Amino acid sequence: MSSMQTLTTPLVKENPVTLHVLGICSALAITNSLTSSLIMSVALTTVLIISNAAISAVRQYLPSSVRLLVQITIIASAVTVIDQFLSAFMPEAARTLSVYISLIVTNCIVLGRAEACAMKHGIGTSILDALGNGMGYSLILIVVATIRELLGNGTLMGYRLFELVHEGGWFQENALFLLAPSAFFIIGFLVWGIRSWKPEQNEKPDFEPIPLPHREER
Repeated sequence: MSSMQTLTTPLVKENPVTLHVLGICSALAITNSLTSSLIMSVALTTVLIISNAAISAVRQYLPSSVRLLVQITIIASAVTVIDQFLSAFMPEAARTLSVYISLIVTNCIVLGRAEACAMKHGIGTSILDALGNGMGYSLILIVVATIRELLGNGTLMGYRLFELVHEGGWFQENALFLLAPSAFFIIGFLVWGIRSWKPEQNEKPDFEPIPLPHREER
């Protein structure tokens, strides 16, 4: 796979959220705000790049018995750095996202890319893979957050775009879009749309019914 394919394939063709259904917890929880989604996207992408690069650099020296332990330690260290950075320079965002930033340690995208790519390829390829998967994750979060915040509050990143009814405008706030289940349905529609566009992403059925022989008519 070329460098460009490594970077662009996770955007749609092998998107970690819509194809592999990874990172769903944060996609449901923090996408009621585009600002929070952008910060979370940058945080996860940064952790992906740092952890993939570090794990790729030491992969040849890792005994299989401690492989996962070292990977999680590296990921946790990167998450701690990001968390402390947010606390120092973006305290409001840190308070809003504190739990979800910490949960990046257990995010299946990060550990999955460490196992699938960083343990098998060089640093350059691992960084491109991390950047591509981070952008794929970010793309879904941004789309979902834009829909939820715009239709829920009539704002984007806190800026008023639709004038509210009680202020003389036409837009009526819809609190349903600010609840986590709305993100679930939006992601479901995105999965349906992408798999209709790219039917090769549809999973094969787990089993096929065995046709029964027809009985001869008496």
